[in-house]
Amino acid sequence: MTAVLDTLVAVRRTAMDLLARREHGRVELTRKLRQRGALPEMIETALDRLTEEGLLSESRYLESFVSYRARSGYGPLRIREELGQRGLQRSDIELALRESGIDWQEQLQDTWRRKFSGQLPIDARERAKQGRFLAYRGYSMEMISRLFSGRGMDD
Repeated sequence: MTAVLDTLVAVRRTAMDLLARREHGRVELTRKLRQRGALPEMIETALDRLTEEGLLSESRYLESFVSYRARSGYGPLRIREELGQRGLQRSDIELALRESGIDWQEQLQDTWRRKFSGQLPIDARERAKQGRFLAYRGYSMEMISRLFSGRGMDD
């Protein structure tokens, strides 16, 4: 059941259906509409109108994405990279990360506690294992070192 996106109304309706499910960035929405066969000029017109009406918002998308990924245990480095891959401006990404109000050190501790039950590494091998996991999740080596040294601990 593939809809034919040969009119501006059809493109707009499909874009609104996608936005009703979750926030999307303009680049991501453009890609999805192109995959569904919409013409580039119709996509631009429809998305411009949705932006004017406040239905498509990059800042809302950034806020939603940062919040969701942080709740999932990902750090600022990983989130920054993922948003960059989605075609968003570096300055907008940095602003969204700053304005998120997330305490990244606390987020790191929560992620570490969930994965490792709050057990500090007892040897170099375990320290490397925990460090690799946290770095993969997008936390800086400085933050990880602070956690392991106990300076980033609340309790």
